[in-house]
Amino acid sequence: MFKKVLLKVVKWVLILMLISLLPVILLRWVPSPGSALMVERWIEHRGDDTPYEIRRDWVPYDSIPDSMKMAVIAAEDQSFAEHYGFDVAAIKAAVEHNRRGGSVRGASTISQQVAKNQFLWSGRSWVRKGLEVWFTLWIEVLWPKQRILEVYLNIAEWDRGVFGVDAAAQAHFGIGASYLSDRQASLLAAVLPNPREWSAANPPAHVQRRARWIQNQSRQLGGSHYLREMQEGRALPDWLSLRYWRNRLDI
Repeated sequence: MFKKVLLKVVKWVLILMLISLLPVILLRWVPSPGSALMVERWIEHRGDDTPYEIRRDWVPYDSIPDSMKMAVIAAEDQSFAEHYGFDVAAIKAAVEHNRRGGSVRGASTISQQVAKNQFLWSGRSWVRKGLEVWFTLWIEVLWPKQRILEVYLNIAEWDRGVFGVDAAAQAHFGIGASYLSDRQASLLAAVLPNPREWSAANPPAHVQRRARWIQNQSRQLGGSHYLREMQEGRALPDWLSLRYWRNRLDI
């Protein structure tokens, strides 16, 4: 009896795992129609006196300026091109920082943020974190880096009801995303830690300082050269090869 129940549980877990991969596979090519974060925000604000309106327009990767792509990489995840979804060094540094006390520091990569904002809900539960790991792994396996960056830039939150770089450029600067200057791109990236409180159009002093730092970091990372190297792709990690598992299992 126990064996039958266990087999059924395993069967349904495998089915659910396969079903969860369908949207990941689909979004490899199809523009995201929306995100879990957008739904969450709409639920949060549905009782507000002012109607909550979501503004978003999908912009293809090639129509987004390199300066905007590099700005978010410099601001959010400088190891983006090298890691496989998780920045181990940053995680260790964050754990050590948090252990010492003070403000809590995160270490989420751009890939993790895409997984969370596209498919999951906010919060710090172990269940949500486990699902974030699951989706992040498959995003990294099934999507090239430029697709991850494209989705990130099109679903990121930049103000109340403002999602995606094109809506952000229009809301803050009155222009489309493809017309953003280097300075405007760095300001948009600078407000990402707190986009509903900080304004890229009227940046406080600390946002302006962060924007200058982002511009410097973008140049030091290599700018467009960094992106070209990223687009050439990377070899898959060893643990995804048959040889790796044959050696581990002595087959």
